[in-house]
Amino acid sequence: MDINEIHRLIELMNENELLELELVEDSKKIRLKKKYDGGPRVIAAPMAAAPAAHAPVAAPSGPPAGTIEVKSPMVGTFYRSNNPESPPYVEEGDTVTASTTVCIVEAMKVFNEIKAEVEGTVVAILVENGQTVEYGQPMFLVKPS
Repeated sequence: MDINEIHRLIELMNENELLELELVEDSKKIRLKKKYDGGPRVIAAPMAAAPAAHAPVAAPSGPPAGTIEVKSPMVGTFYRSNNPESPPYVEEGDTVTASTTVCIVEAMKVFNEIKAEVEGTVVAILVENGQTVEYGQPMFLVKPS
């Protein structure tokens, strides 16, 4: 692990307000922890195994042409509405602005409203209600206006 990767992990901690991060990769282990007086807050996320040396690595396909992915900013549980009785924040075909709340991602009992951060039309919802999402996982496809 090089210094750039460590800086990236620190940025991820800051962006997602994490106080502790532990990463185990093969025989390497790194643990980053911020000082916090209010008790422990830890979010653990499993790491994908590294590809075998002989296995071909496929290039990521990316979003379909003419669309933008709205990705999860954290690991957590995806919810389409703020409670089971409420209608979903957005449906396919809805128009969104950058400030439109599109879902909630719950992490460590904290419910985080996720904004579209793009203007356009929702063309696909890629995650089921109650499903676990990973950091950077696409949740919606939006066709920009």
